[in-house]
Amino acid sequence: MTECCKPQAAEMLAARQRGTLKVVLAINAATFLVMVAAALYANSSALLSQTLDNLGDALTYGISLYVVSLGTRAKVRVAFFKGALILLVALVVMAQIGYGIWNPSIPIFEAMSGFALLNLSANAICVGLLWRHREEDVNMRSVLECSRNDMASGLAVLLAAAGVWATDAAWPDLVIASGLVLLFFRSAYRVFADARATMVAHAS
Repeated sequence: MTECCKPQAAEMLAARQRGTLKVVLAINAATFLVMVAAALYANSSALLSQTLDNLGDALTYGISLYVVSLGTRAKVRVAFFKGALILLVALVVMAQIGYGIWNPSIPIFEAMSGFALLNLSANAICVGLLWRHREEDVNMRSVLECSRNDMASGLAVLLAAAGVWATDAAWPDLVIASGLVLLFFRSAYRVFADARATMVAHAS
Protein backbone atom coordinates (compact mmCIF):
# COMPACT_ATOMS: atom_id res chain seq x y z
CA MET A 1 0.00 0.00 0.00
CA THR A 2 1.37 3.43 -0.95
CA GLU A 3 1.85 6.14 1.66
CA CYS A 4 -0.96 8.23 0.18
CA CYS A 5 -3.42 5.38 0.61
CA LYS A 6 -2.59 4.63 4.25
CA PRO A 7 -4.53 7.57 5.80
CA GLN A 8 -7.55 6.73 3.66
CA ALA A 9 -7.43 3.06 4.69
CA ALA A 10 -7.08 4.05 8.36
CA GLU A 11 -10.10 6.34 8.12
CA MET A 12 -12.17 3.60 6.46
CA LEU A 13 -11.21 1.20 9.26
CA ALA A 14 -12.10 3.80 11.90
CA ALA A 15 -15.46 4.41 10.21
CA ARG A 16 -16.26 0.68 10.28
CA GLN A 17 -15.29 0.47 13.94
CA ARG A 18 -17.40 3.52 14.83
CA GLY A 19 -20.43 2.02 13.09
CA THR A 20 -20.11 -1.25 15.02
CA LEU A 21 -19.48 0.48 18.36
CA LYS A 22 -22.54 2.72 17.96
CA VAL A 23 -24.75 -0.33 17.49
CA VAL A 24 -23.34 -2.31 20.43
CA LEU A 25 -23.44 0.79 22.64
CA ALA A 26 -27.15 1.24 21.91
CA ILE A 27 -27.84 -2.44 22.58
CA ASN A 28 -26.00 -2.43 25.91
CA ALA A 29 -27.50 0.85 27.12
CA ALA A 30 -31.03 -0.39 26.42
CA THR A 31 -30.28 -3.80 27.96
CA PHE A 32 -28.88 -2.20 31.12
CA LEU A 33 -32.06 -0.20 31.74
CA VAL A 34 -34.13 -3.36 31.51
CA MET A 35 -31.73 -5.54 33.49
CA VAL A 36 -31.26 -3.22 36.46
CA ALA A 37 -35.01 -3.35 37.12
CA ALA A 38 -34.99 -7.13 36.60
CA ALA A 39 -32.08 -7.69 39.01
CA LEU A 40 -33.76 -5.67 41.77
CA TYR A 41 -37.07 -7.44 41.21
CA ALA A 42 -35.54 -10.93 41.12
CA ASN A 43 -33.25 -10.21 44.11
CA SER A 44 -30.43 -12.06 42.34
CA SER A 45 -26.70 -11.44 42.89
CA ALA A 46 -25.86 -13.29 39.67
CA LEU A 47 -28.32 -11.18 37.68
CA LEU A 48 -26.98 -8.03 39.35
CA SER A 49 -23.44 -8.95 38.28
CA GLN A 50 -24.64 -9.28 34.71
CA THR A 51 -26.43 -5.93 34.97
CA LEU A 52 -23.33 -4.15 36.28
CA ASP A 53 -21.33 -5.74 33.50
CA ASN A 54 -23.78 -4.25 31.00
CA LEU A 55 -23.28 -0.82 32.55
CA GLY A 56 -19.51 -1.22 32.40
CA ASP A 57 -19.77 -2.31 28.79
CA ALA A 58 -21.91 0.68 27.85
CA LEU A 59 -19.25 2.96 29.34
CA THR A 60 -16.54 0.94 27.61
CA TYR A 61 -18.21 1.16 24.21
CA GLY A 62 -18.69 4.90 24.60
CA ILE A 63 -15.02 5.43 25.46
CA SER A 64 -13.91 3.06 22.70
CA LEU A 65 -15.99 5.04 20.22
CA TYR A 66 -14.18 8.21 21.28
CA VAL A 67 -10.68 6.78 20.74
CA VAL A 68 -11.31 4.97 17.44
CA SER A 69 -9.47 7.63 15.43
CA LEU A 70 -6.77 8.32 18.04
CA GLY A 71 -3.30 6.80 18.24
CA THR A 72 -2.08 3.62 19.87
CA ARG A 73 -1.02 5.39 23.07
CA ALA A 74 -4.54 6.70 23.68
CA LYS A 75 -6.06 3.29 22.96
CA VAL A 76 -3.68 1.66 25.44
CA ARG A 77 -4.69 4.14 28.16
CA VAL A 78 -8.35 3.42 27.48
CA ALA A 79 -7.70 -0.33 27.59
CA PHE A 80 -6.17 0.07 31.06
CA PHE A 81 -9.25 2.03 32.09
CA LYS A 82 -11.51 -0.76 30.80
CA GLY A 83 -9.56 -3.27 32.86
CA ALA A 84 -10.10 -1.08 35.91
CA LEU A 85 -13.85 -0.97 35.20
CA ILE A 86 -13.98 -4.76 35.04
CA LEU A 87 -12.18 -4.92 38.40
CA LEU A 88 -14.67 -2.45 39.87
CA VAL A 89 -17.59 -4.60 38.74
CA ALA A 90 -15.95 -7.63 40.38
CA LEU A 91 -15.58 -5.76 43.68
CA VAL A 92 -19.18 -4.53 43.65
CA VAL A 93 -20.47 -8.05 43.00
CA MET A 94 -18.27 -9.36 45.84
CA ALA A 95 -19.94 -6.83 48.15
CA GLN A 96 -23.38 -7.95 46.96
CA ILE A 97 -22.46 -11.59 47.59
CA GLY A 98 -21.40 -10.71 51.12
CA TYR A 99 -24.71 -8.95 51.68
CA GLY A 100 -26.57 -11.99 50.31
CA ILE A 101 -24.72 -14.30 52.72
CA TRP A 102 -25.61 -12.18 55.74
CA ASN A 103 -29.16 -11.46 54.55
CA PRO A 104 -30.23 -14.59 52.64
CA SER A 105 -33.34 -14.52 50.48
CA ILE A 106 -34.42 -16.79 47.63
CA PRO A 107 -34.27 -15.10 44.19
CA ILE A 108 -37.20 -15.31 41.77
CA PHE A 109 -35.88 -17.90 39.31
CA GLU A 110 -38.52 -17.18 36.64
CA ALA A 111 -37.33 -13.57 36.38
CA MET A 112 -33.70 -14.65 36.50
CA SER A 113 -34.03 -17.09 33.61
CA GLY A 114 -36.27 -14.91 31.44
CA PHE A 115 -34.14 -11.80 31.62
CA ALA A 116 -30.89 -13.77 31.41
CA LEU A 117 -32.11 -15.20 28.10
CA LEU A 118 -32.96 -11.71 26.88
CA ASN A 119 -29.53 -10.41 27.85
CA LEU A 120 -27.77 -13.44 26.38
CA SER A 121 -29.47 -12.84 23.03
CA ALA A 122 -28.47 -9.17 23.04
CA ASN A 123 -24.86 -10.01 23.89
CA ALA A 124 -24.68 -12.71 21.24
CA ILE A 125 -25.56 -10.04 18.68
CA CYS A 126 -22.81 -7.78 20.08
CA VAL A 127 -20.18 -10.53 19.94
CA GLY A 128 -21.19 -11.35 16.38
CA LEU A 129 -20.79 -7.71 15.35
CA LEU A 130 -17.45 -7.28 17.16
CA TRP A 131 -15.87 -10.57 16.09
CA ARG A 132 -14.76 -9.23 12.70
CA HIS A 133 -12.76 -6.51 14.47
CA ARG A 134 -10.90 -8.86 16.84
CA GLU A 135 -7.51 -8.57 15.11
CA GLU A 136 -7.59 -4.84 14.37
CA ASP A 137 -6.24 -3.17 17.53
CA VAL A 138 -6.12 -3.25 21.34
CA ASN A 139 -9.20 -1.04 21.55
CA MET A 140 -11.47 -3.47 19.70
CA ARG A 141 -9.95 -6.55 21.36
CA SER A 142 -10.73 -5.17 24.81
CA VAL A 143 -14.30 -4.39 23.72
CA LEU A 144 -14.73 -7.95 22.45
CA GLU A 145 -13.38 -9.28 25.76
CA CYS A 146 -16.13 -7.40 27.60
CA SER A 147 -18.85 -8.79 25.35
CA ARG A 148 -17.60 -12.36 25.67
CA ASN A 149 -17.77 -11.88 29.44
CA ASP A 150 -21.40 -10.94 29.05
CA MET A 151 -22.20 -14.13 27.15
CA ALA A 152 -20.46 -16.25 29.79
CA SER A 153 -22.29 -14.46 32.59
CA GLY A 154 -25.60 -14.90 30.76
CA LEU A 155 -25.11 -18.66 30.61
CA ALA A 156 -24.03 -18.64 34.25
CA VAL A 157 -27.19 -16.80 35.34
CA LEU A 158 -29.32 -19.38 33.54
CA LEU A 159 -27.45 -22.08 35.46
CA ALA A 160 -28.02 -20.17 38.70
CA ALA A 161 -31.74 -19.89 37.96
CA ALA A 162 -31.92 -23.64 37.38
CA GLY A 163 -30.11 -24.21 40.68
CA VAL A 164 -32.48 -21.93 42.58
CA TRP A 165 -35.45 -23.74 41.04
CA ALA A 166 -34.04 -27.20 41.85
CA THR A 167 -32.99 -26.44 45.43
CA ASP A 168 -35.47 -23.71 46.43
CA ALA A 169 -32.48 -21.98 48.05
CA ALA A 170 -30.31 -18.91 47.48
CA TRP A 171 -26.89 -20.60 47.48
CA PRO A 172 -26.77 -21.48 43.74
CA ASP A 173 -27.20 -17.80 42.93
CA LEU A 174 -24.36 -16.84 45.28
CA VAL A 175 -22.07 -19.62 44.00
CA ILE A 176 -22.58 -18.58 40.37
CA ALA A 177 -22.05 -14.92 41.25
CA SER A 178 -18.76 -15.91 42.94
CA GLY A 179 -17.71 -17.73 39.77
CA LEU A 180 -18.49 -14.61 37.74
CA VAL A 181 -16.26 -12.58 40.05
CA LEU A 182 -13.38 -14.92 39.18
CA LEU A 183 -14.24 -14.53 35.48
CA PHE A 184 -14.10 -10.75 35.83
CA PHE A 185 -10.71 -10.90 37.54
CA ARG A 186 -9.38 -13.11 34.74
CA SER A 187 -10.81 -10.79 32.09
CA ALA A 188 -9.30 -7.71 33.74
CA TYR A 189 -5.91 -9.45 33.75
CA ARG A 190 -6.23 -10.27 30.03
CA VAL A 191 -7.10 -6.67 29.18
CA PHE A 192 -4.22 -5.32 31.30
CA ALA A 193 -1.78 -7.81 29.76
CA ASP A 194 -2.85 -6.98 26.20
CA ALA A 195 -2.60 -3.23 26.90
CA ARG A 196 0.86 -3.62 28.42
CA ALA A 197 2.10 -5.76 25.51
CA THR A 198 0.78 -3.21 23.03
CA MET A 199 2.43 -0.39 24.98
CA VAL A 200 5.78 -2.19 25.00
CA ALA A 201 5.56 -3.02 21.29
CA HIS A 202 4.65 0.59 20.46
CA ALA A 203 7.56 1.92 22.51
CA SER A 204 10.14 -0.31 20.83
